[in-house]
Amino acid sequence: MACCGSSDNEGFSGDWWQFPPLRNALIAGAIALPAYVLASMGAISDTIATVLFWLSIPIGAWYWAQEGVEELIDEHEVGISLLMIAATAGSGILGLWEEAAALVVLYGAAEGIEEFTFARTRTAIRALLDLTPKEARILRDGSEMMIPAEQLQPGDHFIVRPGESLPTDGVIITGNTSLDESPVTGESIPVDKTIGMKVFAASINDQGAITVEATAGFADNTLSRIIHLVEQAQDQKGKAQQWMERFGRRYSPVILASSALMLLIPWLLNAEMSMWAERAVVLLVAAAPCALVISLPIAMAAGIAGAGKRGILIKGGAHLEHLGVIKTIAFDKTGTLTMGKPQVTDVVTVNSDDSRLLLLAASIEQHSEHPLARAIVNHANSQSITTKTSTGFQALTGAGARADIDAETWYLGKPELYKQYGVLSDDQQTHIDQLQSEGKTVVVVFNTGTVAGYIAIQDVLRDGVQQVIANLHDMGIKTVMLTGDNRRTAERIAQQIGIDDVRADLKPEDKVKAVTGLLDEGFVLMVGDGVNDAPALAAASCGVAMGAAGTDAAIEAADIALMADDLGKLEEAMLLGRKARRVSLQNIVFAITVLVILIPAGVGGFISIAAAVLVHEASELLAVANGLRAGRTAKG
Repeated sequence: MACCGSSDNEGFSGDWWQFPPLRNALIAGAIALPAYVLASMGAISDTIATVLFWLSIPIGAWYWAQEGVEELIDEHEVGISLLMIAATAGSGILGLWEEAAALVVLYGAAEGIEEFTFARTRTAIRALLDLTPKEARILRDGSEMMIPAEQLQPGDHFIVRPGESLPTDGVIITGNTSLDESPVTGESIPVDKTIGMKVFAASINDQGAITVEATAGFADNTLSRIIHLVEQAQDQKGKAQQWMERFGRRYSPVILASSALMLLIPWLLNAEMSMWAERAVVLLVAAAPCALVISLPIAMAAGIAGAGKRGILIKGGAHLEHLGVIKTIAFDKTGTLTMGKPQVTDVVTVNSDDSRLLLLAASIEQHSEHPLARAIVNHANSQSITTKTSTGFQALTGAGARADIDAETWYLGKPELYKQYGVLSDDQQTHIDQLQSEGKTVVVVFNTGTVAGYIAIQDVLRDGVQQVIANLHDMGIKTVMLTGDNRRTAERIAQQIGIDDVRADLKPEDKVKAVTGLLDEGFVLMVGDGVNDAPALAAASCGVAMGAAGTDAAIEAADIALMADDLGKLEEAMLLGRKARRVSLQNIVFAITVLVILIPAGVGGFISIAAAVLVHEASELLAVANGLRAGRTAKG
């Protein structure tokens, strides 16, 4: 919320001097300043100067005065604009028309700059839309034709040549290329793309020509959703900002009442009325909490917009605030700390051969989307093994799966699952223990009482994950791994990357309990895929989804979505949150310091109305300028 911000100006994209509140302040200044200078030089009479001051006041106050009156009538609140109206009227009653004009011009200019900055900060993310082409080259009836990008519909086929950007999301149907996806994911390293892979609006085609089948219209593509979510997020206020707004609503009436009471002092003490009336006017100006009220909103808006440009969606000021105070980060393992693309490393038969073991395992898992299931199916496909039709598939939460093959029920799951049906031999258990000690996940394939064999699968660590964890430790953050894998596999991976604490063999409900327990130690961030870990993400102070680009469910499920499949973006988000918090605190301390100095100086008669206005508006602009730093860079 700007000090006297108006939603009518949100989305303004013109030049600063065309912004209505700022334009009027400049016109008023162009009238009042020459009048003051010429009157001081004796070139015009005081009467003419006063008339010019009268002319400048309604022009300069046109926007903010209306807002103050509307706030009083519609919301029954005494806002800062009403304090300035009272100060202007008081100056005029005292015959201090040049001070009244100065107040109007300086306050109007400061508010105009603040509102303009806030409006542009709120909508800066929309500049990303300029990266999408205005026209699309589509294929219809075997011929190429150009149409406005807004007319693209799902199912349309369009061509993107080298050097061009994509008008909307889609899937490549012909061609291979390398795309710069930085507008969507914030990751500037080009990504190789081939047939069947997803591509996103505004990505820049670096190499070969590709034909893409649109999966979303222009208004519904990933980039448009990012922009919409960022703009929504900037309206979501954190607890600190809500408290600040409540404070402003109570503080302003107190100042207005205090100023009115000061007019009773000369009547009670039989003192000079003009001196106390002037001090009452100075109090209205000096005590107006503009810099304090704007200190948090401008930093939050700038931080959210800056994060959005980096491919980090922060869905509200509360979540940006949380990033600044997180003490513990809990990570899901598969797909977060690891690539989520495990591979089969060992196939060990017991009462079967390799082909039959893989056939059974792949037939059970062919309908599952779990990364371990995909690894088994892909390995079977690579061995040219054709799966059989399975029925009655059932996921056994946190343990494995079952399905009927050739009228016989087969199970695939953790070694612990088999213990409900039989006993592994000592040699088998020893071998499984050895595989698990190597950081591999082992699944046993069996039916009632008979083990066909077991398969070892190992995931690949994300590039740079060790450095990210080390950097988080340097920030004083505790790291925890939450996984459904066995403890030895989890501990080996945790040791490789430097995780502080490991919670293994967890079912989804166990992850929720683990996060709840960690909350006793302070604010907790949970990082997962945004879908499978939704309960744990919801239980944490803040939930983060990895690699959410093009995934509606992941974007919607998390409080923060990292569009790139890059764990380094988490570190960047943490730095942004800490900087936004630091900048906000700087603004609050600065604004309170100004009030503590100005109020006694004004009431004590040590400063004039003009001086109070100048210091007040300068402090407001400094708070705005400092607040913008929250979104410019993660460091510094």
